[in-house]
Amino acid sequence: MVHPPQNSCAAPREDHALSVTEAQQRILDIITPVSERETVTLHDSLGRISAHAIRAPLKVPPYDNSAMDGYALRGGDLPAEDQRELRVTGTAMAGAPFTGRVKSGECVRIMTGGLIPEGCDTVVMQEKVVRRDDSIVIGPGHTPGEHVRHAGEDIAQHDSVIAAGKRLGPADLGVLASLGFVQCEVLRRPRVAFFSTGDELRPVGEPLASGCHYDSNRYTLYGLLQQLGVSVIDLGIVPDQRDALRETLLRAAAQADIVITSGGVSVGEADFVRDSLGAVGEIHFWRVGMKPGRPFAFGRINQAWFFGLPGNPVSAMVAFLQFVQPALRRLMGEHRTQAYHLNVPCATALKKSPGRTEFQRGILQTDASGRSVVRSTGAQGSAILSSMSKANCFIVLPADCGDLPAGSLVDVQLFTLL
Repeated sequence: MVHPPQNSCAAPREDHALSVTEAQQRILDIITPVSERETVTLHDSLGRISAHAIRAPLKVPPYDNSAMDGYALRGGDLPAEDQRELRVTGTAMAGAPFTGRVKSGECVRIMTGGLIPEGCDTVVMQEKVVRRDDSIVIGPGHTPGEHVRHAGEDIAQHDSVIAAGKRLGPADLGVLASLGFVQCEVLRRPRVAFFSTGDELRPVGEPLASGCHYDSNRYTLYGLLQQLGVSVIDLGIVPDQRDALRETLLRAAAQADIVITSGGVSVGEADFVRDSLGAVGEIHFWRVGMKPGRPFAFGRINQAWFFGLPGNPVSAMVAFLQFVQPALRRLMGEHRTQAYHLNVPCATALKKSPGRTEFQRGILQTDASGRSVVRSTGAQGSAILSSMSKANCFIVLPADCGDLPAGSLVDVQLFTLL
């Protein structure tokens, strides 16, 4: 939580604008996860969402094994005080177990991961013994059962190892592989169609005419969508023409679960997206009390959900991360939808006017004392895309907050998808 100065909480909320939390909740309340499932190989399951809880068909490890290179023996043969000599009767390697039974007064040379031989329950590290030809000498100080990994110690048979709705990470793939799975069932990837609007936009690689600029938003959105793991449909740049916008919106909705536009959702004379949406679909809301990203529209076109992002590059990213990303995570069936937050001191003073929730770009780092702190990236204009490139988090300042001195405790929202 942010602790603002006492005199910074006087501004009223903007008329007719939803709060960020209200807008997020409205979206999440109305969107339901996809239901279609598909089976993929373990290699292809990274980043996918588990369709159901997965239970262990066997124990991990499947048998008692050694946690160290050393000697397997009976715990009852460990000396309490003086030294004791044991005869070495064989070797147990990982994948090549000792097949006999170890008797009292005997031991077996064993490697890490080796099956504990019958009759043994303890492993003594090789550094703790003295080898003498075909025998070893052990001193006191050892405990029966030491350095043995027991069957099922990591995972018991029938344990639930993967919850339904979990985004599968590298460790999850390893867990499933340790259980012998070669494939798993995941939820279908949502299909997302997106395009930019504006007569001033030009594709990268083309010469720039006077008054024009390159379309960066499509590349930013492409990266954000790919990172989430959805199926991406890039419909390019659409000019500021009502007929073209309506046709493209309908075409996008016919092939996607979600349609995203950038630009054209404000109240300018050439901002046609909101009007076009009203003609072919429905608008649920379009004003949110936030900065940057206030001109944002949410609605529906036939069976597809619609998100209209601002045209300014930073505004588009802020709106995507606050509203579209949680919605997509819900649609994907992921049980976690929201980003992680931390409360840390801010090393820089922050400028803010009360009235709207602000998402200032920050760099979360460790200071000289090893403490986590955040600092501003600098200028916070909604067109300064480089601020997002430098940042790894948002500094989230509540609507009623004003200027903050350096050292204030602030709420930090991480960019990392966890």
